[in-house]
Amino acid sequence: MTALKIVAPHVEQLRLQLKQSLLLDLDDYGLAEQSSGEFNSTFIGVQLNSAFQPIYDSEAGDLYGYEAILRPSLGGVLASTPDFAFTYAEQAGKLVQFDRVSRTLHVLNFKQIYGEKGLLFLKVHPKLLTLVSEHGKVFEYILHSNSIPTNRVVIEIQEGLLEQDKQLIQAVDNYRGHGYRIAIEGFGSEKSHINRLWNLAPDIVKLDSSLIQQAEHNNRTRNALPGLVKVIKDLGAQPVITGIETQVQLNIAIESGATLFQGDFLGKAVAAKELQPNKLFKHKALKSVRAAA
Repeated sequence: MTALKIVAPHVEQLRLQLKQSLLLDLDDYGLAEQSSGEFNSTFIGVQLNSAFQPIYDSEAGDLYGYEAILRPSLGGVLASTPDFAFTYAEQAGKLVQFDRVSRTLHVLNFKQIYGEKGLLFLKVHPKLLTLVSEHGKVFEYILHSNSIPTNRVVIEIQEGLLEQDKQLIQAVDNYRGHGYRIAIEGFGSEKSHINRLWNLAPDIVKLDSSLIQQAEHNNRTRNALPGLVKVIKDLGAQPVITGIETQVQLNIAIESGATLFQGDFLGKAVAAKELQPNKLFKHKALKSVRAAA
């Protein structure tokens, strides 16, 4: 799809926002508006696109929100991974700017999906928690400029990758002070620490995708899953079962007592413009499974 030259007045406002908040000129940001209304960007030679995977609430029978996923590519042709792109940015000494550029891109594209409803889940690179001091303050300006309150944004932190609890707690406190919701991501992996659920008091706990996949073939994991879900609920957080790839896994997730679900079986991560046609079908599919459980 051919990129269009940005000349609209709202883009001139965006230019000023980026320069003030990210210390980047629009040309450095490489922002381009597509004919679909979506945005992509090219930063330090890497083309960046947004993809969004839905998270469903079976209790409400509706979408709960979307997780934003970075889709980088080299030259717009050779697909890469977010890990590679962030490592490349770190080696170039641009990790902080790259992270902020990525999240800003997700915000601009999120507006194409859900005008006034739904949460936006955004991963924060673990090293950002130690490289910056006032977490969430700069990004708050971009959100407010695009009419998205911070309480509609869920900051996902992969606690298993951090060694220092003090830094993690400080980051969570800073984000929460600006109104963001907090999610612990990948909980249940080998590097997770259950005591951090007490210390961090997250709003949401996203279970590691390996758990539901193991539960399909391992009765011990399947039997333990409801207990883990209950512990998370007892701590005042909402558990999300992630990585659901089959009907059997969805049934197990529902039997666990959780109500928030994510995975390719319910909806793959796609560009914002591709989400709308599948919304009603997936909504009905999830409700029918819930009713039969």
